[in-house]
Amino acid sequence: MRSIVVGLSALALATAASAAGSSLSITRSVFIETRSDDGIALEPAQRLESGDKVVLVMQWDRENAQRPFTLASRVPEELAFQRSGDAAVEVSIDGGRRWGRLGDLRSGQRLASPEDVTHLRWRIAAGEDRRLRSYSAIVR
Repeated sequence: MRSIVVGLSALALATAASAAGSSLSITRSVFIETRSDDGIALEPAQRLESGDKVVLVMQWDRENAQRPFTLASRVPEELAFQRSGDAAVEVSIDGGRRWGRLGDLRSGQRLASPEDVTHLRWRIAAGEDRRLRSYSAIVR
């Protein structure tokens, strides 16, 4: 198995932005899913191996949350998207040009699969000032 450090600094980082008079802070974290006789556990990722199941979490804080906004995230090329923790997530399979639900998008003649997903986005309602958004993937 090939051992990689999938730019963990790029996957797990904090960013700050300003949107329509609001201060926005986003923190991204990467966890490895492990299974044992005791069940499933998530541990902070230090190093990733091909085939590892990972969960990526984005947490955001927003002051003055009076307007809706869109939170979007690129799925790193080293990862194959599996599913999202939020049924309302929209996905893109073409780098963010077209968006929709996974079951509705087509890649050529076939229905798009989870591995085709390049980007995810969530529409955040006015008044939501702190939430988690997550998705799972497999290291390629």
